This record gives sequence, structure tokens and C-alpha cells, in this order.
Amino acid sequence: MYAVIETGGKQYRVQEGETLFVEKLDVKEGDNFEFDKVLLVSNDDGVKIGQPYVEGVNVTAKAVEHGKSKKIIVYKFKAKKDYRRKQGHRQPYTKVTIEKING
Repeated sequence: MYAVIETGGKQYRVQEGETLFVEKLDVKEGDNFEFDKVLLVSNDDGVKIGQPYVEGVNVTAKAVEHGKSKKIIVYKFKAKKDYRRKQGHRQPYTKVTIEKING
């Protein structure tokens, strides 16, 4: 059984017991919460596709930890103009564990 959920402007294919990194969510570490934007559910009965979301289906997950990903360097440069800008960025994330697909 698997589902496709939408969070943070991205889509993820998830199964029960799976751990994944998503855009930072406003939940405390260790709390359970639900993803209600489910685009597709596949189980023994077949595949249900939402328009845009599947009615009455949600995915229960647990927030494991919050953190920041690896630093990337943003470097701007213009030739012969003495223009250089260096900036770093670390994207925040939430590590979640999928506990149950309801529906």
C-alpha cells in the first residue's frame, strides 16, 4: 500500500514505516500529525486518483526531528566590473516517519 502526498509544494510517494525529509513543518518533534493533501492511494482494492485530492483519505506521520541541510554557496560574478557576491544557504527540513495510511 502506498500513497502520493503533497507538502511544501512537492509530491512524495510514501509507504508505512518510511522515513523522509520534507520542507520544514510547524510541528514539535515527537508529535503526530496528518497529511490531508493525498493525490493518489494504491491498496488491495486498486488505485484511487483524486481530482485534485482523494476524499476521506489522510496519512498519519510523526515528526522525528528538525534540522538544516548541507550548505550551498550562491556566488554572483560579473566579468570586468569588480562585482562579486558570495552567500551561503542552508534549507530547513523536517524528518518525518510515515505511520499509517488511513483510507
